[in-house]
Amino acid sequence: MKPAWDKLMKNMNKPNILVADVDCTSAGKPLCDSNGVQGFPTIKHGDPNNLEDYQGGRDYDSLKKFADTLKPVCSPNNLDLCEDDDRKKIEELMAMDADALDAAIEEKEQQIKDAEKTFEDELEKLQNKYKEISEAKDNTIAEVKASGLGLMKAVKAAAASKEEL
Repeated sequence: MKPAWDKLMKNMNKPNILVADVDCTSAGKPLCDSNGVQGFPTIKHGDPNNLEDYQGGRDYDSLKKFADTLKPVCSPNNLDLCEDDDRKKIEELMAMDADALDAAIEEKEQQIKDAEKTFEDELEKLQNKYKEISEAKDNTIAEVKASGLGLMKAVKAAAASKEEL
């Protein structure tokens, strides 16, 4: 994908649209962490303070087709691009004092952390249950084989070969 991305960066010439890459293993790590980048490569788009995941193709033509649709979006810096409901919500948030806005952001981020913790906890339970039933299956198979299944199959095969004679 890197060659396609590099070509897109070179060929992109729309004003107010940035196509760039970030090294999440070095100086860019804080930026990647704050935007939920967990795997590589990850492509994000949108307002720099509210990036969304790109889910399309990774070849140049797919990337270029998507990039050609990009344009500035509704944001506090582009209120003229907002629908009435979005503008109203942004204006309400802009009217909040810094402490209240920080508290609201912290509450929403905590909701995300709680959801991630619930996911991790439930995933661990599922993994433990999987391990438990996998071991039970393996033990049952071992017990069945040890109880004479192989010998039964050998006797059946021997009897079948005697009938053929």
